Amino acid sequence: MSEKNKKLGTEPYKGVRDFYPKDMAIEKSIFDIWRKNCQKYGYEEYGASVLEPADLYRAKTGEEIVNEQTYTFTDRGDREVTLRPEMTPTVGRMVAGRRRELTFPLRWFSIPNLFRYEQPQRGRTREHWQLNADIFGVESYSADIEIINLAYDITRAYGLKDTDFEIRINNRKIMNYITRDVFGLSEEQVLKISKLIDKKDKLKAEVFEMGVKEVFTQSEKSEEIIQKFLTLLNSKNFEEFTTNLPQTKEEHLGLKEIREVIAGLEKLGVTNARFDQTLMRGFDYYTGIVFEVYDLNPANRRSVFGGGRYDDLLSLFGNEKVPAVGFGAGDLIAHDLMETYGTLPKTQGVADLAICIVGDQNVPYALQLAQKLRANDKNVVVDISGKKLGDQISNAGKRNIPKVICIGDEEVKNGKLKVKDLASGEETLFTEV
Repeated sequence: MSEKNKKLGTEPYKGVRDFYPKDMAIEKSIFDIWRKNCQKYGYEEYGASVLEPADLYRAKTGEEIVNEQTYTFTDRGDREVTLRPEMTPTVGRMVAGRRRELTFPLRWFSIPNLFRYEQPQRGRTREHWQLNADIFGVESYSADIEIINLAYDITRAYGLKDTDFEIRINNRKIMNYITRDVFGLSEEQVLKISKLIDKKDKLKAEVFEMGVKEVFTQSEKSEEIIQKFLTLLNSKNFEEFTTNLPQTKEEHLGLKEIREVIAGLEKLGVTNARFDQTLMRGFDYYTGIVFEVYDLNPANRRSVFGGGRYDDLLSLFGNEKVPAVGFGAGDLIAHDLMETYGTLPKTQGVADLAICIVGDQNVPYALQLAQKLRANDKNVVVDISGKKLGDQISNAGKRNIPKVICIGDEEVKNGKLKVKDLASGEETLFTEV
């Protein structure tokens, strides 16, 4: 059989999703949660193309994402192009491009679709939609507090209680200080140990310890030094961590920032934030506070979304530094969370009212009536299928349309119309619609 006559399959490309109307209704409700909460904080929505120059991601995105997970190709103009795997480099480019025209601080959000070539599994596909919310132009930790507070409000809007999740917080400044200044690791070793720490929760204790020893022995570090590092990483809380941490004359700035951010959140009523020294976040551009929202449900114990501060990113575009902090929250995990906690929204009807018709001769009258109702902000569907009246009413119910008007010769003749509530069976005069 020739390619021209070959039958096409009905399945989508592996790792992406089709959104049938019921699926799209749930997706829209997730987007509505995101928009509503961002706008409560005064964030403005922006957008950008899904295509970006490949160099944008080589500069600061994690090496694993660039080398193994991007959809990168050469276009007809011999330019290397990437389907965006994340939004932060794009918004950094946009802000840098019009930095002199913009009024800071900026509070921006977007809901882009993102692409990564990875193994599809629960909560992870090759294409997903994601909320990105960012603040540009604020150096103080007040911006970190606000962005984490927004993340907290969104998680609550999914239907979770404070006891269902926690917000884990760390600081890249501390981890850089520990790995470079305290334990004297090279840049290459810092990168390796950072990636290892980022996977700590997913590894068995002995596997993690073996990985740490492998990195440290490259610098001929003693067993005593290795054990000090492991003791530090295995600290049970912030107080134990700071006790185990070799101190300079003054407390490290990163520790102060964590104390202030957690204290600031508590003043706003966010009391489920805690320090986690193993939290790294995978992207190379983070420079300060990093955080993740973590689901505590035994059926879904995992990080669900997060972000952090990235003050150096805009300098890649030849600009002076612009402080920035933000996060990304994906639609798949939002769906899984709401499904786990039984808070997925019920499917709404496609219209307020269905007009059912008996006899083709009455279609014009029904269409005119529908137009009058639509002019008064009613969502109306007209059943022009020609099916039996009982089937038309049944179909309206299946589509969750709450009310129907049935039109036949008698209704057209005398103009007396009744609206039937399908849930109760009650009928009222048309004037009460």
